[in-house]
Amino acid sequence: MKTRTEALALLQKHTKSESLLKHAFAVEAAMRWYGTKNGVSADDLELWGMTGLLHDFDYEEFPDPAQGGHPYKGNAILAELGYPETLRTAIMGHATFSNVPRETLMAKTLFAVDELSGLVTASVLVRPDRSIMALEAKSVMKKMKDKAFARGCNRDDITLGASELAIPLDQHVSNVISALRGIADQLGLRGVEVAAPLA
Repeated sequence: MKTRTEALALLQKHTKSESLLKHAFAVEAAMRWYGTKNGVSADDLELWGMTGLLHDFDYEEFPDPAQGGHPYKGNAILAELGYPETLRTAIMGHATFSNVPRETLMAKTLFAVDELSGLVTASVLVRPDRSIMALEAKSVMKKMKDKAFARGCNRDDITLGASELAIPLDQHVSNVISALRGIADQLGLRGVEVAAPLA
């Protein structure tokens, strides 16, 4: 069994972008939150977490799937390093264009939290207080309807992900917010003091 320390070292070897690293930590947190909610074993919880941590580890260096890049390159590296097939299959399945079916709950969860973690983060960063602690699901749902906002976040994938988990979308959003609150400091989403308006 690989360890989180090994997975983190692999992530940091291939990913230097602060925003991509924070995204990896956010998806890891959401995976662990759902793993705990679903009562997975301690070993499986580590696997769920590492799946989230490593899902995009090859993206910065190998962004073009047409050239054998993400997630194909990452899958080959993970296989060579001896990461379990369940982890690799889940990571392949989070990219819809790979046509790898999402058959396990872990794979479905990774797909469901990936894009949504990005949208939740973006929703926090435009708040005056830049704090996830006060963020409500309805605010994210409103941002989701604004196609011009965080246009890189695939709304169809977010909706499909919640559907595959058989969870109402607003509840899924609330769950991911809860997960990210748990590592708010690491993500830089604890917030800042907002100056009171001058009288």
